Amino acid sequence: MGQTNTTSWRGFVFLGFSSFGELKLPLFALFLSLYLVTLTSNVFIVVVIRLDSHLHTPMYFFLSFLSCSETCYTLGIIPRMLSSLVMGGQAISYMGCAAQMFFSASWACSNCFLLAVMGFDRYVAICAPLHYASRMKPTLCIQLVGISFVSGYLFGLGMTLVIFHLPFCNSHEIQHFFCDTPPVLSLACGDTSLSELGILLLSLLVLLVSFCFITVSYAYILAAILRVPSAEGRKKAFSTCASHLTVVIVHYGCASFMYLRPKASYSLERDQLVAVTYTVVTPLLNPVVYSLRNRAVQAALRNALQGRLLGKG
Repeated sequence: MGQTNTTSWRGFVFLGFSSFGELKLPLFALFLSLYLVTLTSNVFIVVVIRLDSHLHTPMYFFLSFLSCSETCYTLGIIPRMLSSLVMGGQAISYMGCAAQMFFSASWACSNCFLLAVMGFDRYVAICAPLHYASRMKPTLCIQLVGISFVSGYLFGLGMTLVIFHLPFCNSHEIQHFFCDTPPVLSLACGDTSLSELGILLLSLLVLLVSFCFITVSYAYILAAILRVPSAEGRKKAFSTCASHLTVVIVHYGCASFMYLRPKASYSLERDQLVAVTYTVVTPLLNPVVYSLRNRAVQAALRNALQGRLLGKG
């Protein structure tokens, strides 16, 4: 018990990127540039959706909350990561590490549920277009977003409690750039098999349930698209889902690699690379993909840049 209290007082030290040597400054410049673009583009997407009445639909309502969640997720991780690249190992308190894990896990889980909700929205839009307005009412959209965030926070709390009920009596050096579950769990002493199983089950529940929901939605969508008589009609119907599918594939691919693996397969350099992709590149993917593939968003962005929405025209 005394050792646990000592760790609680000392906290932890991040050693992520410590082996990168002279690459630290180029990586800092790269990640800072990507982060600023990510932050700016996500905020811009939210503002444009809020101000352009043409985008006041359920799909863009969900997209705006996904952008907000992604922005919050990066704010809790990337600034400290950038600081570590410049100043070396960064200390974080015991409670600070627990808070970072809780919020990062909560927003990551919320993103999974929001993507599932967006898949359901595409299902209703394509499979029941005549009933879309009556089914996807504003009250239902608000409830779905609320359920996504509440569920995300509950799973995030569960993952944090599973880790931080353990005593940390070994090294307090985290071989990572933020308080993620695998590297923090590796510092716990004693038998951690039950905690590893708990994290695996919680991760499976979040990823597989939401992914299965998306898969079922797209099974119905695909069946509906195949019934469209013209090739042009099928292409138009599928194009409304392409952006969402792209984000889903990258998001779930990275998340599955990070959290659905046995402990023996962990690799410091490889895991950090995947974590960087998940924390830096994936949040940038949402506004980029939706901006490049969606004409309505493109038109709204052009209007905003020309000052029509912001009263500068």
